[in-house]
Amino acid sequence: MPIYPPILQRGDTIGIVTLGSPLSAVTIDNGIAVLRNMGFNVVLGKYVYSVDGFLAGTDEQRASDLMNMFIDPTVNMILPSRGGVGVAGILPYLDYSVISRNPKILTGYSDISVLMNALYQFSDLVTFSSLLLIDFTLSTPAYNYNQFFEATSTFTAPRLIRNPPGMLLVSKVLGNVTGTLVGGNLTSITDTLGTPFEIDTNGKILFIEETHEPINKVYRMINRLKLAGKFTNCIGIVTGECTGCQTAYGKTYQNLIDEVLVPLGKPLLTNLASAHGYYKAAIPIGAPVNLNTYNTTLTVLEASVSMPQNWRGPGL
Repeated sequence: MPIYPPILQRGDTIGIVTLGSPLSAVTIDNGIAVLRNMGFNVVLGKYVYSVDGFLAGTDEQRASDLMNMFIDPTVNMILPSRGGVGVAGILPYLDYSVISRNPKILTGYSDISVLMNALYQFSDLVTFSSLLLIDFTLSTPAYNYNQFFEATSTFTAPRLIRNPPGMLLVSKVLGNVTGTLVGGNLTSITDTLGTPFEIDTNGKILFIEETHEPINKVYRMINRLKLAGKFTNCIGIVTGECTGCQTAYGKTYQNLIDEVLVPLGKPLLTNLASAHGYYKAAIPIGAPVNLNTYNTTLTVLEASVSMPQNWRGPGL
């Protein structure tokens, strides 16, 4: 059974962690200022500003920051500063039973995808493919904030995930299926294959998106998932954008969808605003959803958050 984290309320405390690549202090501080202006308290992990080459500290240090946020009873939500690379390195150092006993909102995308799927698989915790700290800026589209707070600060259910106006969802293979939604960034989830943290797609709806990769490399990663049986045992597929992905050998991302994913015959919904795109839907990883490509909808069936003991009324 999925474990839903307590709802986010105004005045709650958000814990900031850097779990993969480092981020500049200026960018971190700017995001913190936006959160405080929104009415949140902010606490920082010990290694938030750390820089060790392409990582923000050792695997053990970054993992300890995350565990401390889960354990701290004053922290209501955990917000990674960014993704980058290296998030998989912290996975062996997490205590998943402790996390399941201390559920909290965790959001992100990019390399945070490996963490979100691991938290579902080993702790039953529902997380959100949604905003990172780098997305809390004065120029962030209202759509992104609306999606984020509807998912984390309301008990809305069922919740229809809609694209922003002018950006159409597209049904490629017809079908109507209900199951748990898993997945995220294609590079990151492909890297879990053959590890103890390999993504489980059996009976699930698989969501994938990518950024700034040539299409021949995107094909390579999709084919790896295919050879590993991840499309054979899933029941449906949702694709986000391939933001900034370059045409290769005359092939586009759309060609790849039509020539590789459509023939799989699984209900397929494409062009979901998400993750690395300018517009970002709030997509619950580990939650039950309905994918209906006859009417081109993706619906979250249950409230993605639970009522805390200190419930103070309606959300933000």
